[in-house]
Amino acid sequence: MASVIARARIEGMVSSLPPKVKKFLTSHIRKGENLELKTELNSEYRDRRKDAVKRVIANMTVGKDVSGLFADVLKCMQTDDLELKKLVYLYLMNYAKTQPELVILAVNSFVKDADDPNPLIRALAVRTMGCLRADRIVDYLMEPLRKTLKDTDPYVRKTAAICVAKMYDLKPQSTIDNGFVASLQDLLSDPNPMVVANAVAALREIQDNPRTKSPVLVVNTVVLHKLLAALNECTEWGQIFILESLADYAPNDVHEARNVIERVVPRLSHANGSVVLAAIRVLLTYLDYLGNAEGADQVATMVVKKMSPPLVTLLASTPEMTYVALRNISIILQRRPDVLANEIRVFFCKYNDPPYVKLEKLDVMMRLTSERNVDAVLTELKEYANEVDVEFVRTAIRAMGTCAIKIEAAAERCVGALLDLIKTRVAHVVQESMVVLKDIFRRYPGRYEGIIPILCEHLDVLDEEEARAALLWIVGEHADRIANAGDLLQVFVDGFADEHVAVQLQLLTAAIKCFLRRPETQPLVQQVLQLATASDLPDLRDRAFVYWRLLSSGAAVRNVVAACPPIEYEPAHQLSPGLLSELVRHLGTLAAVKQQPVATVVPAKELVARGDDDDEDDEVQITPSATAGPNGTPLPSPVPARANPAPAPAATASIPNLLDLDFDAPAPAPASASAAAAPTSLLDLLGSSPPQSASASASAAPVNDDLMGVLGLGMPTSSSSTTASAPRAIPTTMSSTSSPLDALAGLGDLLGPTTSATSPMSGAPGLAAAATAAASGTFAPATASSTPKPVLLARDAGKGLEIRGHFTGPSSASGGALELDFTNHTATPLSDFAIQFNKSTLGLNPAAALSSVMSTATVAPGATASARLPLASGVAGMTQTTVPPDMVQVAVKTTAGIVYFVASVPQGWMVAVGGAGAAGSPAVGNVGGPSVGGGLDGLLL
Repeated sequence: MASVIARARIEGMVSSLPPKVKKFLTSHIRKGENLELKTELNSEYRDRRKDAVKRVIANMTVGKDVSGLFADVLKCMQTDDLELKKLVYLYLMNYAKTQPELVILAVNSFVKDADDPNPLIRALAVRTMGCLRADRIVDYLMEPLRKTLKDTDPYVRKTAAICVAKMYDLKPQSTIDNGFVASLQDLLSDPNPMVVANAVAALREIQDNPRTKSPVLVVNTVVLHKLLAALNECTEWGQIFILESLADYAPNDVHEARNVIERVVPRLSHANGSVVLAAIRVLLTYLDYLGNAEGADQVATMVVKKMSPPLVTLLASTPEMTYVALRNISIILQRRPDVLANEIRVFFCKYNDPPYVKLEKLDVMMRLTSERNVDAVLTELKEYANEVDVEFVRTAIRAMGTCAIKIEAAAERCVGALLDLIKTRVAHVVQESMVVLKDIFRRYPGRYEGIIPILCEHLDVLDEEEARAALLWIVGEHADRIANAGDLLQVFVDGFADEHVAVQLQLLTAAIKCFLRRPETQPLVQQVLQLATASDLPDLRDRAFVYWRLLSSGAAVRNVVAACPPIEYEPAHQLSPGLLSELVRHLGTLAAVKQQPVATVVPAKELVARGDDDDEDDEVQITPSATAGPNGTPLPSPVPARANPAPAPAATASIPNLLDLDFDAPAPAPASASAAAAPTSLLDLLGSSPPQSASASASAAPVNDDLMGVLGLGMPTSSSSTTASAPRAIPTTMSSTSSPLDALAGLGDLLGPTTSATSPMSGAPGLAAAATAAASGTFAPATASSTPKPVLLARDAGKGLEIRGHFTGPSSASGGALELDFTNHTATPLSDFAIQFNKSTLGLNPAAALSSVMSTATVAPGATASARLPLASGVAGMTQTTVPPDMVQVAVKTTAGIVYFVASVPQGWMVAVGGAGAAGSPAVGNVGGPSVGGGLDGLLL
């Protein structure tokens, strides 16, 4: 307070000085831009305040931080100037999230503006309050929103309808309890079409919200007539929402379906492409409802005829819009092939079309090709085969083969065109033509055998495995017509080891076919069989042995390698009937463009529904209800263990091999539930115990299944007093008559030959080395190449994310790491990776953020990213009694959500971390009680 008074006095003294002296004293002080804006915002002149707000908005637009002027800008809200009020509202919407406390100060102004006589100001106030993403202001929005929903001006009502959807996104239950959703449903009967359209848009937004459990937009006969009445008079975006609602409605009878079709057909002439696609969606859906009713064919013919012009118009746009239109046209043609039947020339490629547009146009051309237009299509495809784009040329040549297989009358012309292309001796042209001609030979067997010599002349041009395999098939299939068939095959045999596996397999089959038609080629067959049976490829070797056995046994080999049956035409990229019906109902959406199921395309609403907390806190919390094991099996919630835990089911968790010192491979799963429930002795864990029958195992008395109990340090347990999963207490003193070494004396024959009768440990190099390594902390990690990484989380349980991994590095958390491979089996890229460990016996925690050690920040669909996550040893915590002590619960967060799995810690780590107990690290033995010494070292010494 004293500093403020002193500053005021100094400013007063400076202001009282003469102007020249004042300028001299203050000339070295440079005022910041925000300070100047603050002064102008508090000016008594309206024009200066307005100019200052404009400058603030300009700085905010270019990314400068002007949040410090929040209180000063808020003062300018009380004005009659509509332009200034809009600028202030724009500022408030931008900084409401960062200044939620100060936004409350503007509530009175919002409430006052909601009762303003000017409808523009009323609508502006409600729109701004809906755009303020602050929970604190929602309660103050209730009353003004209730008034504006029943406002006399339709502009205010339509604005309030959208505001309800925004408020529902913040507080769904409050919106329902206050009757705003019911008010939206009442607005469907509003006389103004704009209000109806906005009400439909708001209800669809609420319906698509993942938190909505029951339908809110129910279209019945009464609502249907109101939507059709508003369809012609609302804006283009309102028409889209109404058409989407009509597409989801199932008509009661054929008459109602015809009525909807008649009312929707005029929308095909709209200038907006989205309206056109939405109208086509409705028409295709309602044509299916007509079925075989009387006059259905005439209606379908009329609708199909009216669909063609607007679809052609969609192609006269930018390349991006043309691509979207082509993808939707491909779906429409699969449902209604007669659409655009006379408009194939529209899909001829232009010289300046991007490659992705050209490929889509070729696909549509093949669907529209018929006997009437095949000549024009072949002429066009010949021109495409001379382009410089290799991929486009290959696609054009494949299209020629499609025309030959689809239309028998045009096959001869297609073969002639392909021969002309082969004569050019361009490598990629010849090789693609060879593959296409193989399919033509299969489609029309015995018809074009005269061109085989021409194909064989171009053997030296073929260097791709698919083309070489195609030529081998032709030679083997027509060996009786080719005089030098053996010589041609010998060329491939000489370089057998260098050929691709597909060529080797085809060469083996071709040699057998050639031998059956020309017995004089027997030496060639023997040479091929010897080379194939000596191969390291199991498929090739097994097929060669099968052929050799058939030939040596005198079986009817001709029946096995008979001529291939003719192939039939199948359209490329044909969608399944179920997926096609789904995409027809979603024309114009991203799912239709990608031609994938709607469920695989993540809408933006689901990203928003996850809330803003994910952006503020990247830590992942393990939720009890969602915790799952490695294969998606649920795990109990991580609550602290009780003093007297209830007996857990035997099959709840499988106890891994506690003495398995392999760092990478997980413990083998039990063969059955009964085997998993049976207690395991140390002999069984070492793999050296004699086999026991099921009855003997069931009747055997329980034994200690941990290292402490085997060494004679554990308390005796019984099935009636202690559960199998409860931790055993370790006594602080040992019996004077027993020793840990005495307990290990009987293991000499299991661990190796004993070199000294008095020292059983001298003959146990495995355990002795483990003890020595535990003392020095130098366990040798297993290499990544020694065994594949086990699956920690299956793709089905991980929402399409598969996780493989293992622990590696030094045998303790200090310096160790968890190596993970993330494979994305979803249709969308995954990013924003984060990881968190649950409390565990070893106290393992990540020593670095997962995103910082990922090989790539974003994992594309079908791709795999690896990470080596360094680990640190923290404070150990009690885990559940049903979770083994060497299991760690892990949660991974991505943009697709949070997934959970458990990882098995190598037993070498258990020993090493336990041995470091004296140095302050949590020891394994410390869980059940005080240990004698530090971990295994203390036990053995």
